[in-house]
Amino acid sequence: TQSTWARLAGEKANLFWLRHHPSVLGMQFATGVKRAEKNNCIDLFVSGEADMQDTQYTSSFVTAPPKLLTQQEKQDWISKMDNVALSSDAFFPFTDNIDRAAKSGVKYIASPAGSTNDKAIIKSCNEYEMTLVHTNTRLFHH
Repeated sequence: TQSTWARLAGEKANLFWLRHHPSVLGMQFATGVKRAEKNNCIDLFVSGEADMQDTQYTSSFVTAPPKLLTQQEKQDWISKMDNVALSSDAFFPFTDNIDRAAKSGVKYIASPAGSTNDKAIIKSCNEYEMTLVHTNTRLFHH
């Protein structure tokens, strides 16, 4: 559903932003660690799934890997994400999509319009001080 899409997109944006956390940018990888392995280590770190007992993970770093971020540290960093643009090839039928977008710093939305609920979507965007542009071009068809 559209609500699931908005949630997944927001979570993906949050993970992307977490990849720019100072702990990630300061990671020092051991010589010989390949790009794919670095990406895997970063993904495990930002998702909180890194196993600090796994020697394959820990040996990827010059020194000990950074301590995992707490949920509060993640939230504090994510709250700094701002001026994010969101586009959709289909309209936003429910205001919970806008609520979720706001949690990921969205300030600009482009969508084709056409929902019977457009007025509520516009109102919701205005309440969050988001710029909503209706492109009047729908690329998604059933």
